[in-house]
Amino acid sequence: MAASAGGLAMAYSAQAGAILTGEASKPALLGGRPVRTKPFPQWPVWDASAEEHVLSILRSGNWFRGSGETVTQFEKAYAELLGARRALCVVNGTNALLTAMHVLDVGVGDEVIVPPYTFIATYNVVFQSCALPVFADTDPETMQIDPDKIEARITERTRAIMPVHILGQPANMDRIMAIARKHNLVVIEDACQAWLGEWRGRKLGTIGDLGCFSFQNSKHLPCGEGGAVVGNDDGVMDRAQSFHNCGRPYGSVKGRGYPIIGTNRRMTEYQAAILLSQMKRLEADTAKRREHAAYLDSILKDVPGILPQKVYEGGRGVYHLYAFRVKQEALGLSRGRFMEALRAEGIPCSSGYGPQYRDGLIEDAINSKNFKRSFPAARLKSYREELVYPENDRLCAEAVWLTQNLLLGTKQDIDDIANAIIKIYENRGKLA
Repeated sequence: MAASAGGLAMAYSAQAGAILTGEASKPALLGGRPVRTKPFPQWPVWDASAEEHVLSILRSGNWFRGSGETVTQFEKAYAELLGARRALCVVNGTNALLTAMHVLDVGVGDEVIVPPYTFIATYNVVFQSCALPVFADTDPETMQIDPDKIEARITERTRAIMPVHILGQPANMDRIMAIARKHNLVVIEDACQAWLGEWRGRKLGTIGDLGCFSFQNSKHLPCGEGGAVVGNDDGVMDRAQSFHNCGRPYGSVKGRGYPIIGTNRRMTEYQAAILLSQMKRLEADTAKRREHAAYLDSILKDVPGILPQKVYEGGRGVYHLYAFRVKQEALGLSRGRFMEALRAEGIPCSSGYGPQYRDGLIEDAINSKNFKRSFPAARLKSYREELVYPENDRLCAEAVWLTQNLLLGTKQDIDDIANAIIKIYENRGKLA
């Protein structure tokens, strides 16, 4: 049932002390005063105390991990933080996923179950391995891969499931691991947005066969570009270590020279120094994001047409992005008009991912000679026919994202976000 005009604002004001009256109650899009004019906290945050370590590395000339020890130091610290046996640093999250796929022998002619609601790197690493990313539709409420849709997508070619803990919230790992065990599949967790996220007390990225992380500039643990593979199997991690270092021997990977095929995906020493510094703030920042997200959830759940992203029971998210859906029929405004009004009130937002499987990259891949040699024509034809994902299409048309830095300020910052949304709702008739 829609709230009465003014009733929602009055109810919220008891919590936030923020009844908007006069010019403040008029939508900024229609000439009123914006709820907010000051900027939100910037990201990333640089800690001057890290400068001495970074400068000492630069001045030493030992920038390569083979002549230093900082990358190894970070790997040990990060593995310990996650409760994993091992961590391996690489150049970025995309190459973490590529490394994981290679060492788990996922490649040419294989199929990998993935969610359609994810950053394009998840698709790309499968295509780049000359495998097919087979999409299981999205659960719009959690915005994660729908575990009820996975088994129907499994074929005799399926080799892996790659759940993505998208926006920093957990996929349903109980269901996914059970399906993987039943069908003898490997699980590669794309946790590139989910540092310190949890599933039943275990850190995301430590539950499947391997987990992958990104340290790109926007991420909660940033160094510009960087990534990591984490795992608990020493043999697999030895192979990953060797593979990322041109195929040189490491641990159980023995021999002279270059005993296995490899590549160069090594992280530099000064990147690891930045990460060691940034890691000092990770747990406190995560706690603040969780606190502020829960507070914002508690307000927005009562706004008709605004549906905050749900987290599965047993999961604990980290809010790389704060997301909600706009239901036009309940809100009385289209998503586009709502976002236009929200930005005018001083709250930056975006519409998130679109249906990327319609962008052309799939046809580009499966029309290539490599794919035509790796898959029967009948399979590529049926694959094209499967590219129908109604729930994901719906989510792509409804989602609104707020970036993680908006949750890192004060409670007043969160009140401003809530006030802006409530103000838009109360003025929906004028804005439509």
